[in-house]
Parts: sequence; C-alpha cells; structure tokens
Amino acid sequence: MSAKSLNSLAGTKAKNTIDAYRSDWDDFCDWCKYHKQTSFPATAETIVNYINDLADYAKTATIRRRVSAISENYNAAITSGIKVENPCREWIVKEALTGLTRLKGGAQTGKTPIYWDQLCDMIKCIDTKGLGGLRDKAVLLLGFMGAFRRSEISGLDVTDIKRVHQGIIVTVRQSKTDQQQMGQQVGIPCISDDDFDCVKAVEQWITAANLVDGPLFRSILKNNTASKNRLSSKSINLIVKKYVSMIGLNPDLYGAHSLRHGFATYAALNGVEERLIMRQTRHRSVEMVRRYINEADLFVNNPISAIFNKK
Repeated sequence: MSAKSLNSLAGTKAKNTIDAYRSDWDDFCDWCKYHKQTSFPATAETIVNYINDLADYAKTATIRRRVSAISENYNAAITSGIKVENPCREWIVKEALTGLTRLKGGAQTGKTPIYWDQLCDMIKCIDTKGLGGLRDKAVLLLGFMGAFRRSEISGLDVTDIKRVHQGIIVTVRQSKTDQQQMGQQVGIPCISDDDFDCVKAVEQWITAANLVDGPLFRSILKNNTASKNRLSSKSINLIVKKYVSMIGLNPDLYGAHSLRHGFATYAALNGVEERLIMRQTRHRSVEMVRRYINEADLFVNNPISAIFNKK
C-alpha cells in the first residue's frame, strides 16, 4: 500500500486491521504482476478476474476480505488526494461477489483433494492415442506430482523442463510465492509404474507434439497438431473437471487446485514430514500445509480403523 494510503488508514483503523489490509493488497499486487495487469490503477475487469481465480481455492469470506482491502486502499488514496477511481465500486465487481455467494455459499472450504488412487482412475480414462490425451495425462500427473498451481502449469515453457538421470527438474519462473522472480525448481523423480510415471508422460507429450521451445501445454488444432497458443489456466481447470466427472465424482467440487491439495494431503497421510511437503508445494507459511496435515490426521491412527480393520 502507498505511504499516503497507510497514513490515511492509520487514523481510523487498528494496527492489526492495517496489517491485514497490507497482506491482502500484497496478494493482489502479486497476482497482477504474474498476470501482467496493473494493480494501481486497476480496472473492474481485473478485480473480477482476481475474484474468479481466488474462487478455486479460497473461502468466500477470504475473497470478500481481499476485495474489501483493495477497496479500502483505493478509498484511502482518494482521501489523501490521489486522483483515482475505485474499481471495486463498479457493478460488475458487486455482481461477481453476489454470484460467488450464490455459487459457493458462506462456508466454502476449498476444492476437494484428489488422492493418488483417484488420479490413477482418471488417468485410466484418458485416450492416449490422440495428442489431446497425451497432453491431458501430462497435465494431471505434473499438476499432482509438482503440487503446482494452475497458473504455474499454464505458464510453463518447454525449456523449463530439464531431464536428469533421476527424473525431471521443473523451473517455475513466476510464482505467487516468488515475489523476486528468482525462479523455483521442483524435482520430480521417475517412478517404477510406467503407466503413471509423470516424467514419461511429459516426455511423451513433448515428443508427440514436436515441441522444442515455447509453451509446454497448448491447445490442439483440428488436424491433431499442437497450436502455438498457451493453454490457459482456465483450460487446466476444465481438464481436471472433465476426468473427475468421468470417474463419477461431482466436478463442481473439484478443480485444478484439487491436484495440489491432493498431493499435500496424500503425502501427509503417508507420513511425509512437514518440511518435505513444504519443499515440494513451495508454501512460504506452514499454516496452509498444517491444514492439509490436520486433515490427514483425522484418518491416521483413527480408532475406528484399529477396531474394524484388524488384520
């Protein structure tokens, strides 16, 4: 937030409130930077797109608080004499928030995680004879194994994939948790089951699509060749929903974030240490990771299993 905005807020808001506004504003600025949008001044359309992205994983209350923080920053700027319009007052932003409440309700808890056995069932539904199937398989396995956000999957280039003896190293050039844009590297080892090996799936896609550079994941043309156009983060979301539906699950409960959520929770269920999960998910704070671990702990050493699942 600007110095003028902070000074204006300081007279009317508690310190904790100002700190929360600053954190929410920073999140919005990071999102705008990644999507090459202007945060100040921002358009109402930018605010709506930000809301839609948050809707994949954040609670309704969190989204409303973020928009409120953005609005307060603009109000404070206006009060301090900066000539700018508050985009949060536009009707399309209000409609987006109203629609969000109708769609998600007030007690939304994020996308349902996709566990490994469910992912395997989804992979089995894919027709890998066509180029689109090879791409979708690579998207799903990479999204899960790398615990990537959908924007990170969409933003990958072919040159971001480096083959080494143990597997592949994926370089994420821009990420929500990499504000300095230093780049983050994620290791994905080979696994023994070729049908579900992420490394093999990514290599098969690259080879079949004849990719040398440019976007890693692309739309497919009618002649079954890869276009030059990068697959959008929205398309990544739709791929997940498509195969979730094919195994009989409700697609409204799942999205691209289900892969990331699923990896973290599944890792916790298998006793993986917190620090190792965080290294793969690249969370800066332990708060979210511990939510996944606590979710897994509901079933680890559960007394019902001890009673009814005796060997």
